[in-house]
Amino acid sequence: MTARPPGWPGSWVAARLGVRLADGPRPVGVGLADLVGLAVRRNPRRAHLLVSAVLGKHVPTDPRLVHGSGLLLGELVRTRLRGEEPPRPGSLLADALRGAPGAAAGLRDLMRAPRTPVDAVVLGYAETATALGHSVADALGGAYYLHSTRRPVAGFAAYGGFEEEHSHATSHLLLPADPAALDRDVPAVLVDDELSTGRTVLNTIEALHAVHPRSHYVLAALVDLRGPDDRARMDGLAERLGTRIEAVALAQGHVDLPGDILESGKALVSDLTARAILPEDAAETFAVSRLDLEWPAGLPDGGRHGFLPAQRSRLEKDLGRMADALAAALGDDASRILVLGFEELMYAPLRLAEALADTLPGADVRYSTTTRSPVLAVDDPGYAIRTRLAFEAHDDPADGPGERYAYNVAPASGQDGFDRIVFVVDDVGDTPALAGGLLARLRALAPVLVAPVPARRGL
Repeated sequence: MTARPPGWPGSWVAARLGVRLADGPRPVGVGLADLVGLAVRRNPRRAHLLVSAVLGKHVPTDPRLVHGSGLLLGELVRTRLRGEEPPRPGSLLADALRGAPGAAAGLRDLMRAPRTPVDAVVLGYAETATALGHSVADALGGAYYLHSTRRPVAGFAAYGGFEEEHSHATSHLLLPADPAALDRDVPAVLVDDELSTGRTVLNTIEALHAVHPRSHYVLAALVDLRGPDDRARMDGLAERLGTRIEAVALAQGHVDLPGDILESGKALVSDLTARAILPEDAAETFAVSRLDLEWPAGLPDGGRHGFLPAQRSRLEKDLGRMADALAAALGDDASRILVLGFEELMYAPLRLAEALADTLPGADVRYSTTTRSPVLAVDDPGYAIRTRLAFEAHDDPADGPGERYAYNVAPASGQDGFDRIVFVVDDVGDTPALAGGLLARLRALAPVLVAPVPARRGL
């Protein structure tokens, strides 16, 4: 079994459900327990959740570590496509994971040094891998980026869809503004936060190949947990389609699960839910203010309908200006800041948080996003999801209303809270329901600054 870092946020689940992590190859010098903790899902089909330490989804994380890790994964893809030696980040990733001063920025800066661009199509999976896929495309330099979405948008025809077999919400769409950008015989890179069996990405490859065959596919993930049968399935599909399929990841290994984990997980969920104590209403609430970022006109807010290399360059030119505006609006005494994104809208808030961290070197800037995923919270240092804010969906989702969540935003016992929260939301989600739901939860914790960005509309 893999060695566990001190205070590993997976020990609580490992002790109660018997989940064990076993390391495989460590291509960038870190193992599974360095990159993930464990939590318990409220899902009858899958009891456990791997909670990434570098994704910035469920755990507020230094945005430079999040973007740097994505760029590092992209560099693994780039060197694989070019037949070059893989990158050697030294101890920077390990140091950043343990919070060594300057390591996260050092990793990010090393990974964004100029390199030979690679033309490719990069596809990220919603909702967790939308920013990760975009970061992989950043590393390739010349890549076109598109992420799947659960939001149908008028004016954009579906290129294809696929099913995420283990998910609690399975409908995904590909809605490129320019389908011709996908119909090119350049490598296709499919990016997810984890490869458990690989079925989702293989189903996607088969669907894409039926529309436009191509000669090379690469699967890219933060962690690769596939077993021998899963890898054989990938090789079999490549042979059947007459194509090449490869995989890269920051760490490899497998998760050992006891045979009764679904029953044990269901019992544990029932017990914890029955004993849950709801927090009392806050004694005071803080102000909610708004900031017009002056988002560049015509620049997409992310990759839902495609993102081009030229658009990436344009965003880079404006990030500093927008970060300066955020810093001024937050005030001189802001010291512990959370930039919170909104479900699939992960890349824009990530890059804004990263630029803000560079602008305010004396502040502790963190980044995470809201999510649809229902996960139990347990306020224990050995558990990855210690607090949970629940609220109703505020973007009129096509699949109907439902509960949404923000994890580890409220302080756990013995932890300091944030003294500012920046909520980055697209204008589709900036609705009256937001004020009475998520913003009411957030303003009980700290002053909130809402920074809307325009969602791309159909023609």
